Amino acid sequence: MAKTTKKTKKKTVRKVTKKAVAKSSKAKVKSKKAFTNYQQAIKYLSEKTDYEKETRVRYNVTTFSLDRMRNLLKLVGNPQDKFTTAHIAGTKGKGSTATMLAKMLESNGYKVGLYTSPHLIHLHERIVVNSEMISESEMLNLMNRIYKPIEKISKTEDVSFFEIMTTLAFMYFADSEVDLAVIETGLGGRLDSTNVINPKVVGITSLSIDHQQQLGNTIDKIAAEKAGIFKKGVPVVTVNQKPEALFVLQSQAQQVKAPLSVTGLDIDFSYRFETSREHGPHTRICLTTPTSKFEHVRVPLHGKHQAINCSLALAMLDKLKCTGYEIDNEKVIEGLNAVSLAGRMEMICQDPRIIIDAAHNAASLRALIHALGQNIPYDSMVVIFGCNSDKDITGMLTQLQYGADKVIFTRSSSPKAVSPIELADLYTEICGKMCQSASSLGQALKLASSAIGREDLICITGSFYLIGQAKARFQK
Repeated sequence: MAKTTKKTKKKTVRKVTKKAVAKSSKAKVKSKKAFTNYQQAIKYLSEKTDYEKETRVRYNVTTFSLDRMRNLLKLVGNPQDKFTTAHIAGTKGKGSTATMLAKMLESNGYKVGLYTSPHLIHLHERIVVNSEMISESEMLNLMNRIYKPIEKISKTEDVSFFEIMTTLAFMYFADSEVDLAVIETGLGGRLDSTNVINPKVVGITSLSIDHQQQLGNTIDKIAAEKAGIFKKGVPVVTVNQKPEALFVLQSQAQQVKAPLSVTGLDIDFSYRFETSREHGPHTRICLTTPTSKFEHVRVPLHGKHQAINCSLALAMLDKLKCTGYEIDNEKVIEGLNAVSLAGRMEMICQDPRIIIDAAHNAASLRALIHALGQNIPYDSMVVIFGCNSDKDITGMLTQLQYGADKVIFTRSSSPKAVSPIELADLYTEICGKMCQSASSLGQALKLASSAIGREDLICITGSFYLIGQAKARFQK
């Protein structure tokens, strides 16, 4: 009897083992990865609708659906709820402000995520933790995890490239267990895919006319879209804006009971330009907040506009300090001194001298021309310019005439790029000045190089795509 029981037990064990193996095999089949390599994953991602490249985009709650975004996030476990955030919107200076804030927090010992857009050369520039871009293997892993949720939603709705990228960033920051993530909006604010977070602090950079097809052609309409990221009780910091823009920001803040502070008004702020042997031409700022006093701090990036961005980053840091973040002011300065930002008055070649800058609206171009005059000595300047059709083209061309001794128009790699001939004709009509056009950046550089001397400067600007092409061309 005992022997029979023993044999029966052995048979049972065998049966269980076979079942377990069969079950395990099924599990392996079920967990088969959608992408076996990085290239496959990126190809899948690149085939999604990318509104950064679309020539005509309907700006509404269907095209830019926060409900769809929340649904996608829910399917991957709501990673955005697993870390603290700071949210930044605005027309110009978002990337600079976000980078400075992230670097100051990092220098204070925090693990910091940084999400920005667009990228110049590599897609991975958009997702960074402690100054390190996400790796290909990490991106592949995330794409395999997000594939089924995307496919599930895609049965009824089109999931966009930016929605996927934003979700990937949130997943990566959650996996990395960041202490805080600095999140830059993509387009506008109210309907932006990033507007699903509940930040500790909100920052609004300088506002001006841009993306008027989507956000409106007046500064107050644009301000209303940016103010769409305000949350109840969450402190907001902004810089001194045009009166009509500031009125909208103040009104929206009052509606959601979000305390609003303005550098230069509520927060004591001043800046001055100087030159020294150690740092050359640069700007220094003084800023006094409820918790800190910063005196004669050197701004790491060139230009008055970067001094304003730096004041905003410091003021946002102060708000975080008020919520319990331990911030040492000496380490803040160390963090600022370590800031460098590609594509912002970046010298990419010394012979001939070629500088690139992502000035993609009229206000940014005006700031760039002023900053170049202050910081870079030159006899004459040739500007290679290209821009997209959704920009304030007339405003940008008007600003060009005040700084460029010679203008060469070209086309960037963007599908939205305006024809160089069209730009040249419009420039002559507006300014009454002669100019040239080139079908490619390479041709534009040849024309520019033949027209300059040793003390002259070539500046490539107008479009992120164009300066990305230029940086890739000269990068070793």
